[in-house]
Amino acid sequence: MNKQYLLEIGVEELPARFVEMGLNQLQNQIKKRLTDEAIEFKEIKTYATPRRLTILIEDLAELQKNMEEIVKGPSVKISYDENHEPTKPLLGFMKSKGLKEEDLYQEEFKGTDYIFAKIKTGGRPVDEILKEIIPESIRAISFPKNMRWGGKNLRFARPIRWIVSLLNDQVLPFDFESIPVGNLTRGHRFLGKNPLLIPSVDSYEDLLLENYVIVDQKKRYETIKYQANRKAKSLGGEIKDDEDLFQELTYIVEYPTAIVGNVNEKYMSLPSVVITTPMREHLRYIPVYDNEGALKPYFITIRNGNEEYQEIVAQGNEKVLAARLEDAVFFYEEDQKKVLQNRVEDLKGVMFHDKLGTLYDKTNRLKELTEQIGDYLQVAEETKKALLQASTLAKADLVTNMVQEFTELQGLVGSIYAQNQGEAEIISTALNEQYMPRRANGDLPKTTTGSILSIADKLDTIVGLFAIDLVPTGSQDPFGLRRQAIGLINIIKNKNWHLPLSIVVDYALYIYVGHQELVFDYNVVKETIMDFLLGRIQQMLLDEGYRYDVIDAVLATGADDVVEIFKSCQDVTKALEVLPKDFYEAYIRLAHLAVKYDGVMEFNPESLVEEEEKNLYAKFLQAKETIEKDLTVSDYLGKLEVLNELTPSIHQYFDRVMVLTEDKLLSENRLSMLDMIYQELKGIMDINQLVLE
Repeated sequence: MNKQYLLEIGVEELPARFVEMGLNQLQNQIKKRLTDEAIEFKEIKTYATPRRLTILIEDLAELQKNMEEIVKGPSVKISYDENHEPTKPLLGFMKSKGLKEEDLYQEEFKGTDYIFAKIKTGGRPVDEILKEIIPESIRAISFPKNMRWGGKNLRFARPIRWIVSLLNDQVLPFDFESIPVGNLTRGHRFLGKNPLLIPSVDSYEDLLLENYVIVDQKKRYETIKYQANRKAKSLGGEIKDDEDLFQELTYIVEYPTAIVGNVNEKYMSLPSVVITTPMREHLRYIPVYDNEGALKPYFITIRNGNEEYQEIVAQGNEKVLAARLEDAVFFYEEDQKKVLQNRVEDLKGVMFHDKLGTLYDKTNRLKELTEQIGDYLQVAEETKKALLQASTLAKADLVTNMVQEFTELQGLVGSIYAQNQGEAEIISTALNEQYMPRRANGDLPKTTTGSILSIADKLDTIVGLFAIDLVPTGSQDPFGLRRQAIGLINIIKNKNWHLPLSIVVDYALYIYVGHQELVFDYNVVKETIMDFLLGRIQQMLLDEGYRYDVIDAVLATGADDVVEIFKSCQDVTKALEVLPKDFYEAYIRLAHLAVKYDGVMEFNPESLVEEEEKNLYAKFLQAKETIEKDLTVSDYLGKLEVLNELTPSIHQYFDRVMVLTEDKLLSENRLSMLDMIYQELKGIMDINQLVLE
């Protein structure tokens, strides 16, 4: 009969962002070790609260699977002496594998006789194996910040206080740094009974629920959403989908209860974002809106507890919010006394980076960079003027009281203040859009002005930090350059702009040389930046499901136009489905010879001798004319289909024409023609990168 195994790691409250991270690692570590040990199971379920990480293994086999492994030893020639006694190489092999001489047999391998043996393993009880792999799996969990406690030889995000280890209804003990391992868990910190004895794995979830812990995070998430929606509707309002907030609330409570609080009417004159930012970011409250999206004077807080004393809890939360909003009112009113334009000079006193100058220096770089990008994209004169003003004001809100208190409002405050001070909508919108996307998969800028400003801002930061050798390494990216690079790429892709990365990187580097007088190896820095940006594109393409070899084939062309790279991958993927196998065989054969062309001798069609090479050249000229006249630049699939029309001629050419002959001039002319054809294909992909079946 198969078994169930329950593991619960009881901890002091984990930061919300660490919970899922730790849970996923724990699941993966255990799954890998069970698989490696040939232990069969049906499913690994995961549960988590701020105080516990739980694994439930369903339908776990009682015994390890029996396995047979064939191992190869030394050759027969060196395994025995003249008396047919085992030599040191054979004895060493037998000892290392725990073999006896009767376990051995001989078999030929690649023309030589070798010693082989069949090793049978498995059959160990699952409880023995779990005692080994569970401690290993817990130790393997890693967090961005770990701690030690109580003199233990263990690092974890927060101290581990208890471990539950149950196989069906029996405790499965193991030694783990003197931390109690058994069948005792804890209920809610204040409402539950502590400790709680778990009689069996099946009773775990219900027992905790009786003690005010909803251990299933999916149920807690749905409970929070349901209660918040119900409360909002009772107020004649609604809540907005806010995945990040609901996810965080799920991992900061064990027993959620939604409670309504009121926002004092005197604060409702503030811009809604000034009210909702401290609500969401600082206090984890859920704002309530009317059906037109306007903020209502209510909020919903999620209490970690039951429904008792709701009024007292609501009043306490109202006081906390009021204190925050009182500050906001003061900052807002003070900020209105000085327009953004007059704050630009203040940026001279704020350092962007000690090697890259002040925010005032960054502002000047942005003005020049947005102008150059605008010129390349041939934007309208009105947009050029808007870019200049938006770049001038871009960082001015960073020296306002409001942003210094609520840093999450950068850009948003600038946009609001610009509107208040009579700036055109195109400018005020751009001040907010420069920071988009604000999170992974976040909204992208919609306006041309905001998109160019956002690209320039991200590019200036990336290029500057690379120039002073502050490059992301491994998991370390303190300046968030990977996120900024992905944002930059997504904006270009979303706007469908043909804006080569090498050109804009040049713009930004030249500006740093001119404005900051930075000294660096230009070519090395540019190459490093390009590798970084193309690396992000590569990962984005992989995430979209493109084959790695297709991506490599496209990037190997040297392409750096974001839109064209994505379109090329799409078309090459389609070509792999629709073009015949002999197309790839023909062009791979052609490519292998074309690379031998040294580029010295210019192709001369008059020097063609054989009918097959004359025919191939004629077919190529027809294909080239079709591509240039009938196809758009981005129709890569169409180009490949036209090039496929050369496939029979290429095969005939190689069947009947000797490319490399004793006549050097003839050979060079033939290589030159093959290279000419190959370059047409290489503008789309490097066919040698493809992995073909």
